[in-house]
Amino acid sequence: MNKAAPKQEQSWLYRMLEPDGRPSLRRRLLSSLLVPLMLLLAIESLITYSGALIYSNHVHDRDLGDNAMTLAQMLTQEDLGGQISPQARFLLEYAPEGHNYFSVTSQKHGLLAGSPELHAAPPGASIDAEPVLYSTTLRTNKQRVRELRAATVRIPNLRDPDDQLTITMAETFHDRHQRAREILLLSIPAQALLIASVFFLVLYGVRVGLRQLDPLTARLAAREHDLAPIGDADVPVEILPLTRTIDGLFARQRGMLALQERFIADAAHQLKTPLAGLRVHVERAQADPSPETVSDSLQHIVRLTQRASRASSQLLALTRAQSPDLNESEPHCLLDLAQLIPELLSVRVHDAIAAGVDLGYEGPSGPLWIDGDRISLQEMLDNLIDNSLRYAGRDSIVTVGVSTLADSACLSVEDNGPGVPPAFLERLGERFFRVPGVTEEGTGLGLAIVQRIAERHHAYVRFLSGTSGGLRVEIVFPPARTSKTPG
Repeated sequence: MNKAAPKQEQSWLYRMLEPDGRPSLRRRLLSSLLVPLMLLLAIESLITYSGALIYSNHVHDRDLGDNAMTLAQMLTQEDLGGQISPQARFLLEYAPEGHNYFSVTSQKHGLLAGSPELHAAPPGASIDAEPVLYSTTLRTNKQRVRELRAATVRIPNLRDPDDQLTITMAETFHDRHQRAREILLLSIPAQALLIASVFFLVLYGVRVGLRQLDPLTARLAAREHDLAPIGDADVPVEILPLTRTIDGLFARQRGMLALQERFIADAAHQLKTPLAGLRVHVERAQADPSPETVSDSLQHIVRLTQRASRASSQLLALTRAQSPDLNESEPHCLLDLAQLIPELLSVRVHDAIAAGVDLGYEGPSGPLWIDGDRISLQEMLDNLIDNSLRYAGRDSIVTVGVSTLADSACLSVEDNGPGVPPAFLERLGERFFRVPGVTEEGTGLGLAIVQRIAERHHAYVRFLSGTSGGLRVEIVFPPARTSKTPG
């Protein structure tokens, strides 16, 4: 026989609550409700028992007081002198599920009848007044201490006008607790039925309520490559934080895809010309295998290969600078510009000598702190120096400076080359922008990389005309705010 068939025929409740190792919002909701409901049943039972016990004590106290008054009236009317027949004693002491006690005490003669073990009544009972109720204890023959509830009343002794009798009736608490338990047992089924009904109503409500997610689920399932925001139109308030988080994820994915598409487009734009040139010179060398033609073609191939390599490197650098996840992977730390910039500048001295450029540094003697990333700042400085070495020309002077501007740190690179016309200064940070009339080869990406790295450091870039007619680039950093140790 197929053993899987009974499981398939199980109720939807069992299938809903059956643990399968996977997190379930429905199961979590129901389990979080079931425990408080069970606790509520226990608390309700305790409250019911306490109330039943209070009610039982009230009824028994009233009966106990009536019994004490009845005994007092019997002694007063019949003038028994405190003498009680054995039959009356049996009826007074008899209790179906416990034991009753009584005592008749004379002010002059002491105990006349009853149990001598009963403790004396507390002061406060007066002659012919209402009985005084109190709790007391009694030590039996077996040296067991019993807790009792007693009622005391005082009457005059008819045989002796100067004497008075104290009548005390007492009973154990057994019958009181028994009545309270009976009331509790009667109420528990009704309370359990009520809580079970509430649980199943909540179960049904959770099941129906979660159906509100079905339109949203269907709408998301119908998407293929759509990363548009989910929106708040049909989203329940309780899961708005989740959908808004997903919208943020979609936005980051859209940014990454746009960055990828831009990189592909930029690579195609930048590599198209060098690749076409490589093909032309390869075909030229093949068509004319003379040493002079082959040598000239190889020189052009080397130059075009270097151009393609530089374009690829700068495209990768620009893409990396624009990546939205870079700040998370490379957290900023405290950096001293006055110490860092000379170190980074020293590795470019040989490049400056080869280009015939006088590369110098000006900076303060004390530290100048910023929040930054060392690798990114090195990449930014390299692009600024490359730009100056490439366009300032031989025998020019390039000065890298570090200074303070108000409460901010300022990094500047200035040359005395031909400079840039004022009309084009504002466009220097644009991708692929090259000043008209410039004959030097370039990609138009160096200053764009500088712009993006500065933005990631919450700094701003200023393109100015130099004091000697060249170009001056300033990067102004915000005051250091991090509490991390210097890096």
